[in-house]
Amino acid sequence: MSDQQAKLSEQEMKAYRVQGFTCTSCANIFENNVKKLQGVEDAKVNFGASKIYVHGSTTIEELEKAGAFENLKIRDEKEQKIERESFWKQKANIKVYISAILLVMSWLLGEQYGEGHILPTIGFAAAILIGGYSLFIKGFKNLSRFKFDMNTLMTIAILGAAVIGQWGEGAMVVILFAISEALERYSVDKARQSIESLMDIAPKEALIRRENKEMQVHVEDILVGDIMIVKPGQKLAMDGTVIQGISTLNQAAITGESVPVTKTVGDEVFAGTLNEEGLLEVKVTKKVEDTTISKIIHLVEEAQAERAPSQAFVDRFAQYYTPAIVVLALLIAVVPPLLFGADWSMWVYQGLAVLVVGCPCALVVSTPVAVVTAIGNAAKNGVLIKGGIHLEEAGALKAIAFDKTGTLTKGVPAVTDIITYSGNENELMTITAAIEKGSQHPLASAIMRKAEENSLDFNGVLVEDFQSITGKGVKAKVNNELYYVGSPNLFEEVHGSIERNQERQIIEMQTQGKTVMVLGTEQEILSLIAVADEIRETSKDVISKLNSIGIETVMLTGDNQRTAVEIGKQVGVSDIKADLLPEDKLNFIKELRGKHKSVGMVGDGVNDAPALAASTVGVAMGGVGTDTALETADIALMSDDLRQLPYTINLSRKALTIIKQNITFSLVIKLVALLLVIPGWLTLWIAIFSDMGATLLVTLNSLRLLKSKE
Repeated sequence: MSDQQAKLSEQEMKAYRVQGFTCTSCANIFENNVKKLQGVEDAKVNFGASKIYVHGSTTIEELEKAGAFENLKIRDEKEQKIERESFWKQKANIKVYISAILLVMSWLLGEQYGEGHILPTIGFAAAILIGGYSLFIKGFKNLSRFKFDMNTLMTIAILGAAVIGQWGEGAMVVILFAISEALERYSVDKARQSIESLMDIAPKEALIRRENKEMQVHVEDILVGDIMIVKPGQKLAMDGTVIQGISTLNQAAITGESVPVTKTVGDEVFAGTLNEEGLLEVKVTKKVEDTTISKIIHLVEEAQAERAPSQAFVDRFAQYYTPAIVVLALLIAVVPPLLFGADWSMWVYQGLAVLVVGCPCALVVSTPVAVVTAIGNAAKNGVLIKGGIHLEEAGALKAIAFDKTGTLTKGVPAVTDIITYSGNENELMTITAAIEKGSQHPLASAIMRKAEENSLDFNGVLVEDFQSITGKGVKAKVNNELYYVGSPNLFEEVHGSIERNQERQIIEMQTQGKTVMVLGTEQEILSLIAVADEIRETSKDVISKLNSIGIETVMLTGDNQRTAVEIGKQVGVSDIKADLLPEDKLNFIKELRGKHKSVGMVGDGVNDAPALAASTVGVAMGGVGTDTALETADIALMSDDLRQLPYTINLSRKALTIIKQNITFSLVIKLVALLLVIPGWLTLWIAIFSDMGATLLVTLNSLRLLKSKE
């Protein structure tokens, strides 16, 4: 959120959705018009999300009057979406059809009676007035304020063409400019649909049970604590916790990951996810505006309002560029006739053509359409990019640091090896799990999970005289036999020493970064159980991809050097830093920035918050349900899937390339057209086609980002 929006949100602020924005300059005019309304203290337009934030009191009617110059339609934010008119039925487009028919008829009359005849002249004039009416109103208003934008340039050029008798070309310029604006409107709307598709994800009503009565309730009226009934094939309307039932949910809408996830009693579920199999009863835990999908939509909209650095450059450039074009056109029209006695008609015509070719349409849309499209596409693929600046910076990363636990690894310990010396493996595992059931140690949960996976009934085993041995393990009686479960050090104390073969196996597993637990009696060691934080299946592949595109990868961990080196080797990172405290991670990121300037940090968004904040781009794992991850990071990977990272960098680099292509192409095509002035070859036809063609190609080029996939 920008500073201004943050200030507004502290006071009374209302958001409205806007339909009809075609360009950033129109959005700026609307914003200034709204600021002048009675009762309005401040206003801020979000062009990317098609919204306006108003501080103060006003009505939708007043806002629509402020947007009448562009025929804007305003709706309350809670209505979410405005029903769109068909592209072909929009009023602005109907005027283009009428003008085009008049142009063709006038051209035919000109062929029959001669171009200077009164009938074709009236037809061309009517085409100019009908097609350019709204353009002229904006142009004259700007001229009265000495404000030069594309509307001002076009107004001067078209009226100038009429004055020197080029009625047909003036009408053609009006129609082609109107077509260009219509196509621009269409393509910007296409880019915005990425947000609107997010809005359609969660249903607007849900089946709620209150006081033993079931009823359909609108999401705005659902209360925290209500029981939501979700049938198979239905989408969840609210976030909540499952209180009855078991089912698989497709969470692709939130995480971008299409593999369904099993949910049962006690599990958290999210609005917008699809219930595939069983009947679920869910206790609602958040209001509709606080659900994960609502936060995602809000963050995406705010992100699209953030100006990318290249957009800020273009806006500054356009401020000087447009007045410069007006001065250049004036010089071209006046200097040759005055100083060299050239033909006034010819050079005034050339000056008018320069005004048309100098129109900054393509330049102005070169960045925002690309940014809006890329951020919307990323959100659909489960990646939240919180602004154009972060989108651009992600593509410039030279090094990425990864937290180990929960990022490169799953963050949950799991049994990796079981070595049995005496007795049956399943029986010994059952005894170990039964004893560990009374332990609070994190590794105990790994042993119990393994026993459950192997369908071992350890809950039915009677455990007596359970006793914890601080820092070493536990002991307890099972079937009147005393067993110990703990570290190798515990058995060195109990037995005096460990057999050489067993000691060798323990050291070998420890070297692999595993923690070894031992089960035994006072007489012998029965089995060894190795537990480790498992590496994510995707880590190695992701690190390999990043290394291959020239990004230095570093693993940061508070774990010991031996474990860190083993895991670092397995995933293939370029560098390993172990035994780090949170402040050490922060200092290392600063050091890395000194070396590379552009550095990313990937962490879980909680204990890595300082390092995430210090990096150029902070990337948080596990955005689903994790408010800290959404708030701390610049980018959040919603599905805990590292494969989204290379996709994000690829999308960012592609967006940067497209923005550079757009800016370069817009300027080059104008320069080429301007050079045609020297031999006197520049015509209004060439001028408008170069401007319209550049705008269209720039927009279509930006829309290629919609197809960028993982």
